[in-house]
Amino acid sequence: MTTRRFVKHYETAGRATSAVRHHVWLAEHARPMRLPALVAIRPTSLAYEWIDGRSAQPEDLLILAKLLGDAHGAAWSTDLRSAALHAPYRLRDGTSFDGYLAPRQDALRRRLRQGYLPDRDALHAMLTLLEKTAEGPAAFYKDSNLRNFIVTEADDVCTVDTDDLTLAPMGYDLAKLIATLILTYGPLASPALDSALCAYNEAAERHDPRLGTTDRRRLDDFLALHAVLTAPYTGRNGYRFSEPPRPRPRGIT
Repeated sequence: MTTRRFVKHYETAGRATSAVRHHVWLAEHARPMRLPALVAIRPTSLAYEWIDGRSAQPEDLLILAKLLGDAHGAAWSTDLRSAALHAPYRLRDGTSFDGYLAPRQDALRRRLRQGYLPDRDALHAMLTLLEKTAEGPAAFYKDSNLRNFIVTEADDVCTVDTDDLTLAPMGYDLAKLIATLILTYGPLASPALDSALCAYNEAAERHDPRLGTTDRRRLDDFLALHAVLTAPYTGRNGYRFSEPPRPRPRGIT
């Protein structure tokens, strides 16, 4: 009997190699996350175990928030203690994660050129907000959009699409999940966001009390950044609703 597989193709062998190393790193350092088994490695393609299930939905937010907090706490306590958000982080195998700032600074400048920011003053406001959020313990960012979690019939959660990891502050990846849920299903009630943030912090701080300090104001800052960064995808890939609300960066009038 042939086992079903999901085969992913890459433009270069280097991209495939990086994806393998990031998968291995997560399997070791973010063990609360279940990843599909990597069953075949070729120069420019990887074959993964096929997982039957559905994408995340709003009712999954609480359990996914706990999962992310636990995984981020585990990764910090086992490998990311010395990581600095302003710089790439080199792994023992020679692979590195991009830092938090540089790739997002580049992306925000692209959003201005693409017309998703109205002018350079708006770009400056978002770059200032990004710089302000670059503090505290480092987590990994794996693009936690709702389609990157597969929920099985048994209510197990499998995390997929882990090719490109970067550093990010604690809570930033949770905000990405919330943003994509809003884009797909519409606004979420504020108490639901508060409960998810509480669950995330409680799971993270079990690994170290310093990790459970993301507050709602900081979460809103992350949501403001994601609103701009995800703007090109509105109306595509199941994002049927308007962008998440953009809380105005404090101090910007």
